[in-house]
Amino acid sequence: MLFTHDTEVALAAAAALVNTMPGSVPGDSDPDRLTTLDELESLYRDQGWTGRLDRDAAELAAVRALRPRLRAFWELDEPGVVALVNELLGEARAVPQLVDHDGLGWHVHATPADAPLAQRMAVEAAIAVIDVVRAGELARLRVCEAADCDDVVVDLSRNRSRRFCEGGCAARAHTAAYRARRAGRLTADA
Repeated sequence: MLFTHDTEVALAAAAALVNTMPGSVPGDSDPDRLTTLDELESLYRDQGWTGRLDRDAAELAAVRALRPRLRAFWELDEPGVVALVNELLGEARAVPQLVDHDGLGWHVHATPADAPLAQRMAVEAAIAVIDVVRAGELARLRVCEAADCDDVVVDLSRNRSRRFCEGGCAARAHTAAYRARRAGRLTADA
């Protein structure tokens, strides 16, 4: 394990939230996957969030508005990431505390469980990114290398080799490379 469990979980949750945004690169036809309260509740449940969930339009709007801010963790240089971490923590008036609940062992929360969901998401992502910056591992936050995808990736592999998102881009890239090699061999044999 590269980072503590709660850091890895928070990074994965931040990436999952960011990846609900519609695609912005040519050829990326990903739709917005966070437009309804049901989609928000599904994300909340799938990412193991705890605490307050209002299930209303204001909460959905706040979480949707957070996505581009969190995406910046994958796009900024180190000073920019540090500034964003400090900004998010300052806005929330975060006060880190050790907590132990739901059989997760000791981990850090910096907002109360009844804080708004978007605030908790922002702070947990910022706390996780603190560990990434302190470890000098910011390069582990990257964007999928597929030409038609802009999803973000958290590379937790030992050899820093993860290049593609979880959306099937690796399989498509490997298949395209195979077909290109095969076509090259067929052309060379002709």
